[in-house]
This record gives sequence, C-alpha cells and structure tokens, in this order.
Amino acid sequence: MEAQMGDLLIRNIPDALKRKLEIAAKRDGQSLSAEAVKLLHEKLAEEEAEPKSFVSAWDVLRPLMYSGDPEEAEEFARAMEEVEAMRKHDFGRPVPDFE
Repeated sequence: MEAQMGDLLIRNIPDALKRKLEIAAKRDGQSLSAEAVKLLHEKLAEEEAEPKSFVSAWDVLRPLMYSGDPEEAEEFARAMEEVEAMRKHDFGRPVPDFE
C-alpha cells in the first residue's frame, strides 16, 4: 500500500533562502521539492531526537508578572526562588510535561 502524499505551497520565501535551497538541490541531484522535503524530514527528526530543555517557573512567569518596578522585581525574584527551592526539594524530579 502506497503512502498518501499531499501538496504544500510555501509563499513569501526570501530570495536568499530559495537560492540556498536551489544550490542544495542541485548539489544533491534533487528537484527543489525533493530537497525541501528532505530538509524538512531531517529537521523534524532532529527536533524529535533532542531532549526538551528544562524551563524553570521563573523563566515562564517572570515576563507575565514583571511590571518594571525594581522593588516588585526583587520581591518576585525572592518568591520564585522559594518556588524553585520547593520544586527541587520534591525528590529532585523535573516538573512533569503535561502537554
């Protein structure tokens, strides 16, 4: 049984990027479409193989809650340090990824 194939139209590709793709396709003896598919496969496989980087609660919440006030920033930093300390104390496990 043959795999289903779809079409993809990519608009507004910068000229420099298209030239790089054309050069790579020519170098590899591929059509532009085949080279683009190959590069997409490689990049997606690479991303799947990479472990997700750890993001702390501080990194996520600070931009949402920081208004620019330096005193508020210090208070928030202390609170987030306490949150991180409690999280790390929880058997040293990373926060589960619920996505």
